[in-house]
Amino acid sequence: MLELYHHGSSVCAAKVRFALAEKGVGVDQSHYIDILAGEQFTDEYRAINPKAVVPSLVHDGKILNESTVICEYIDDEFSGPDLIPSDAYGRAQMRMWTKAVDEQLHPACGELTFVCCHRHIVLRLPREKLEEFLESTPDQSVTSKWKARKQEIVREGFSAPGIGDTIGLYYDYLVKMNEVLLQQKWLAGDGFSLADIGLAPYVNRLDMLSMPGMWSGRLLGVERWFSAIKARPRFKEVFLDWCPEKLTDDLKEFGTQSWPEVKTIIGL
Repeated sequence: MLELYHHGSSVCAAKVRFALAEKGVGVDQSHYIDILAGEQFTDEYRAINPKAVVPSLVHDGKILNESTVICEYIDDEFSGPDLIPSDAYGRAQMRMWTKAVDEQLHPACGELTFVCCHRHIVLRLPREKLEEFLESTPDQSVTSKWKARKQEIVREGFSAPGIGDTIGLYYDYLVKMNEVLLQQKWLAGDGFSLADIGLAPYVNRLDMLSMPGMWSGRLLGVERWFSAIKARPRFKEVFLDWCPEKLTDDLKEFGTQSWPEVKTIIGL
């Protein structure tokens, strides 16, 4: 029995859906958790994931959290194409990328997503519901300080301290990816791996925010790589179909509105 708890705009959930799709593994039960409505804060879900984030995978009653760990579990547990390089150096390169995602790129994505889009969505809530949403975030979540940081970004937007540094860091990772992808087909070598699965949602997030100008015509390695990612047979199902139409529209609309500010910050 395989159960997946996930959401359409969660980059980590998309990562796990991508790994399952590439292994050809279907889930028996899909539980859609609306993280913008606060469904992750219920006692029932927090018994599964104390951080109140998605995704969570439950396999025969065994709970797995942390998307990078889940992806390696999927590759270990299920038959299908190998998603971890067979050589030691390739595995090291793969894990350097997934480590960078966990430590730096994912927290930056949370901030960028909220400042460019999600703050506008939650600000539609009645004041009482907004305060309840902001206060419900656990102290230990995306980062050890995410609760206070999310409140700061929702209330201050691009004026929140450090937002420029966050967006600069995000762009710097595109540049790092580009340097590697100008030399080889995939991030960990010649074979598609969990490194590519791990980074794809973060580039797709920018694409859904109408910000491909970060790489289009500029970072040709990233441009070629992301085109190859989008050509994977189940890309649309994994990344686009699970995102509700209204949320897709919000990402596009608010991302387009935010792009001039983002573009100025990264100096394009």
